[in-house]
Amino acid sequence: MTQTPPTPGVELNDSYQDTDFDARLAVDLLVHEVAQRRESGYDVDDVVRAANAADPDDRATVLTLVDAMTESSRLPGWAYEEPESLEGICASITPAAAVPADSSRFADQVHAAWLGRIAGCNLGKPVESGDHWTVERIRAYLELTESYPLTDYFQVLEPMPDGFEFRENWPETTRGRVNGSARDDDIDYSILALHLLETHGRGLAPEDVGEAWTALFPLQQIFTAERAAYINLINGLKVPEVARFRNPYREWIGAQIRADVFGYVNPGDPWAAARLAYQDASLSHTANGVYGEMWAAALIAAAFTADGPIEAVTRSLAVVPPKSRLHEAIEHVLRLHDEGHDWDSALAEIHRAYGRYGWIHTINNAAAVTAALLWSEGDYTSAVGKVVMSGWDTDSNGATVGSAAGILAGTSGLPSHLIEPLHDRTRSALFGFDNSVISSLAARTVKFANGA
Repeated sequence: MTQTPPTPGVELNDSYQDTDFDARLAVDLLVHEVAQRRESGYDVDDVVRAANAADPDDRATVLTLVDAMTESSRLPGWAYEEPESLEGICASITPAAAVPADSSRFADQVHAAWLGRIAGCNLGKPVESGDHWTVERIRAYLELTESYPLTDYFQVLEPMPDGFEFRENWPETTRGRVNGSARDDDIDYSILALHLLETHGRGLAPEDVGEAWTALFPLQQIFTAERAAYINLINGLKVPEVARFRNPYREWIGAQIRADVFGYVNPGDPWAAARLAYQDASLSHTANGVYGEMWAAALIAAAFTADGPIEAVTRSLAVVPPKSRLHEAIEHVLRLHDEGHDWDSALAEIHRAYGRYGWIHTINNAAAVTAALLWSEGDYTSAVGKVVMSGWDTDSNGATVGSAAGILAGTSGLPSHLIEPLHDRTRSALFGFDNSVISSLAARTVKFANGA
């Protein structure tokens, strides 16, 4: 089985080229639904022809075309099997058995995971714009500042050279300016996951997640699939349609970034972590979008008992349907590592194979996460630096890698120059959770995991 490239077809005209990844905008829904359908092997050429003949400002017509794609047919030759129900996923996999975690190390590993996640997220935030901050541009900037490879927060050149533009958060996330963690949805969802578990326990359901979103999140602080699902919740849709209706982002990275706490509370048990993550992911995602969260939760759970990143990645892969595109991508990266590629050549191959996906997609970003961990040899700084230098969704990937690498390293293996500027504090857009204390989040996580 090999990655099937999107079927060449009729291109949308120039009226549809500029989008904002915003589920409130009909044109955005159409553009990204066309891409989603083609990535999944469907023929949508007739819809594209109709869209090119329509007025893009005619919202009703554009939405009719979005909805029409639910009737599209899959082209011959589709090689993948990507079940969406938990029962279907269970039937396709053979999960690895749980391995008991070392209780004497567990609290330190959880603390390292929270710190590692937050620092890794902050490290990637200034360059979180995959269309602008390509691998080549990131390297060029680091070389200008004599800081390649990346081992510390980005330096700011004033004025910034032509051709380089940090994200608007740079005053809070660059070297010498970090003073507590900046607010980020990657961290909001971790805080929320802990709150959800403390409120609903291990019987968490997608509906519980949706109720918390609408109670605690401002709409404009959540994005892509989560925003689409939020709109569907407000409009009265129920699970599973919340994830499917007018949600072209349903296989993007949004669920994967919500996974880590489900791994923290299931140390050494990737399948238990993945089952819990499914309940969260299925509110807003389908297929590879769901697998991404299940896999990331399993990866984090496996890290608690693994002897290094290779074992953690290998054990985590067992929760991903074996005939899915995500499984294929992670397996591809493992094979590159086994074959002895260096990191630069592996990264080039990953971008060649998966760069056709949008920069916020699950599959390409999971491949980057996997590579950064495998080629880091267990070193936290190397891991987060490599994944940020990989481009695409740099803050999300920095966070996931930071969790896993933090667990493997423990607090003693975390670099003080990345951790101390956090001052044990993180901002949050969640109502009532701003200025959360990181050590307190870790202690609460341990308490829940231990059943207290």
